[in-house]
Amino acid sequence: MTEPIAVPQISSEPLASVLRVLQLRGGNYDIFEADSLPQMNRVYGGQVVAQALLAASATLEDEAPERPPHSLHAYFLRGGDPNRPIDLKVQRTHNGRSFASRQVNVTQDGRDILTLMASFQRRQDGVEHTSSMPDVPGPLELQSALEYFRALDHPVGKFLGNTAAFDVRHVQDNLYVTAPAEKKRWQQLWMKPRGHIEGDSPIMSRVLLAYVIDQIMMEPALREHGLYWLTPGMALASLDHAMWFHQDFDINQWLLYDQESPSAQGARAMGKVKVYTEDGQLVAEAMQEAMIRLPKEGTPSSKWGFEVPPVS
Repeated sequence: MTEPIAVPQISSEPLASVLRVLQLRGGNYDIFEADSLPQMNRVYGGQVVAQALLAASATLEDEAPERPPHSLHAYFLRGGDPNRPIDLKVQRTHNGRSFASRQVNVTQDGRDILTLMASFQRRQDGVEHTSSMPDVPGPLELQSALEYFRALDHPVGKFLGNTAAFDVRHVQDNLYVTAPAEKKRWQQLWMKPRGHIEGDSPIMSRVLLAYVIDQIMMEPALREHGLYWLTPGMALASLDHAMWFHQDFDINQWLLYDQESPSAQGARAMGKVKVYTEDGQLVAEAMQEAMIRLPKEGTPSSKWGFEVPPVS
């Protein structure tokens, strides 16, 4: 029996709901089960990536604290149903003296929805260099998305105000319900959780970063083309996702996400991000490719559009 990694639990919502669904069950024969947040019409991709990373980390057992994940590569294969349980099966592909790797197949009702490879490294010393953080306003100088949601006379405002587990602060204008004032394929924003997570856990900080980063990866591509999350009929779905964790960090602290979209071709767009601590340390990077389609005149909206569920 492989014991799932214990996920810290807190009482403050909506972060508490995220932590609850990240707590896996089972572990017999390295097979785990998980639930989903009740969001939109399909499972949020960042949730599945985070759950898969937790499942992979659990199979390192006692070595997990000394071998945190340094990279992951995932393919999104199908959209998942948030009302059905998720199964995660881990394959122990390699155990070396310094590095270990795991493959996780994520299924729902026997159908693959995601496959993930993760690599883990024992803590070691070596050569060091890093990139510099861009000069942008600090998080306390910017409007919180929560303030924006509360003032927004739109159903999406109430939905996101109730369910957003992270405080997001865009340096440029946000893309929630209106088009950007200026088209550009880069942006910066700050994020931190809406609640404090107890314990200094490098694994949980990486897992929660993998959870939240998926929701912003395509914003520079949208911004470049004057699009926003509620663009009528727009279809958007993540295709693949890669992350690299350079050093330990505390997810409870403000992190700066420095983003760009270098290319969009063939209904696919690329997003890149560098993640910095407030004191300028580069701690992680990610790249993602996603499908972005706009409807032709007279065609119905895609099932991959952003839909806001009823809010009581």
